[in-house]
Amino acid sequence: MLTAIIDYESGNLHSAQKAFERMARETDGGEIVVTGDADVVARADRIVLPGDGAFPACMAELKGHSGLYSAMVEAVEAKGRPFMGICVGMQLMASWGREYTDTEGLDWIAGEVRKIEPLDPALKVPHMGWNDLVLDGAHPVFDGIETGDHAYFVHSYHMDVTRPDERLAHVEYGGDVTAVIGTGTMIGLQFHPEKSQAAGLRMIGNFLTWRP
Repeated sequence: MLTAIIDYESGNLHSAQKAFERMARETDGGEIVVTGDADVVARADRIVLPGDGAFPACMAELKGHSGLYSAMVEAVEAKGRPFMGICVGMQLMASWGREYTDTEGLDWIAGEVRKIEPLDPALKVPHMGWNDLVLDGAHPVFDGIETGDHAYFVHSYHMDVTRPDERLAHVEYGGDVTAVIGTGTMIGLQFHPEKSQAAGLRMIGNFLTWRP
């Protein structure tokens, strides 16, 4: 089993790589490779799309790497490869991003990525630090995870999903803030699982052994 963490020059992937490698050893989850090679992504058994920065810039970088975008889309849409989006990588799964300029997303999960607007003016944006997950639905990646488990967030935008059943978890931050989305063979995490200690590592391990 080969898991490809896509490198499209959008953030430091070192900590994510180390977390996935650790859990691959613990779960017999196969090989982990960080790659910008479209051919490797095309033959991978699982795909992880991380992302840091602004939605438009991340989408432009992803599409700007020769063949990488189309290889990922083909693997996920046509071949049904399990997919995990992390942080902005999760946001790119949306229909649209509304950060700075309207930008089309992958349209894998219907909805829009909008700025977090807490009802409490004392709450600052970006939403940064630890917060308690509230599980809204069941998913194999949640095996061993409960409402109240902590995850580590750093973001100013979140996804407003169109279909409520595709929002799998949220956190409270002056209102509901989407934390996990998913459908079919795809799941997206707004938080950084590699920085979320036990809960994050558990979800990485669950993803590596998930067989949808």
